[in-house]
Amino acid sequence: MTSLADPAVPRAEPWPGREVTSGGVTLHVRETPGPGGVPAVYVHGLSGSATNWTDLAALLAPRAAGTALDLPGFGLSRPPVTGDYSPEGHADAVLCFLAGLGRRVHLVGNSFGGAVAIAVAARRPELVATLTLISPAMPDRRPDPRRITDPRLALAMVPLLGRRARAQVAALTPRERAEQVVRLCFGDPSVVPDHRIVEAAEEIALRGRQPWAREAGLRTAASMVGSWARGRLWATAARVRAPALVVWGDRDRLVAPRLAPRTAAALPDARLLVLPGVGHLAQMEAPERVARAVGELWDGWEDPGDGRRSPEWTADDG
Repeated sequence: MTSLADPAVPRAEPWPGREVTSGGVTLHVRETPGPGGVPAVYVHGLSGSATNWTDLAALLAPRAAGTALDLPGFGLSRPPVTGDYSPEGHADAVLCFLAGLGRRVHLVGNSFGGAVAIAVAARRPELVATLTLISPAMPDRRPDPRRITDPRLALAMVPLLGRRARAQVAALTPRERAEQVVRLCFGDPSVVPDHRIVEAAEEIALRGRQPWAREAGLRTAASMVGSWARGRLWATAARVRAPALVVWGDRDRLVAPRLAPRTAAALPDARLLVLPGVGHLAQMEAPERVARAVGELWDGWEDPGDGRRSPEWTADDG
């Protein structure tokens, strides 16, 4: 495996961000400059942010300009004015942003962002040229304690008895929390260079100062798990018309790798890439391999040439 700590691998820096308002929704975004043509839009997972795409967006920049979004209530985006943290609500926010662009995009999503990207591609196919899903949060109701970054988190949920555990978790430094996330989400935590740990710790500290952060995380997670019980995401995936790439690490502890073939089969036009030794964040752990596969998907896309431009869209349109 190519290590991110290898000095031969260029170190990308997160691009400066700005707020963009479209269709009544305001999101914080980070833009990676690139050539004209079909742009890329990147959607992070639960508890993630636009910085999850720093390395992959940099590697793909020679092919397409990219915009990484902070979903409502995450990163530096303010909470949704509607208070809707459901997968559908997050998809509404992404759709408002895409409609503001008024053109097709290469849509890339990881984890919860992958589930959101599926909904976006199914609901507005004219906005999506290609779809890349990296360990998308497909319905997975198996109980697995390995999903918890710290065993004390489970105990912390118990009233009264969890008081001590809650205090211990709250006492963790941002650096310790960042290291926990790396151990959970990477197949091989040793590939993560120290500067990425530092960046993650700084972001955790910044997010901890935002009054809406805890509510956004808890309500989005609860809504995601609730949507799994309904199982509608499989049927939604079947309505996607864009050519798709499904990427999965075989050491993913958050969403079972056994779902990878089923996910690819559910999409009408999809190819599957399983990465040995990689965990839940393949775009961060193995960005070079992911970039090669995504680039091949983009290179194979043919513009239908219908000249359509998306009309302005708001969440009220469904």
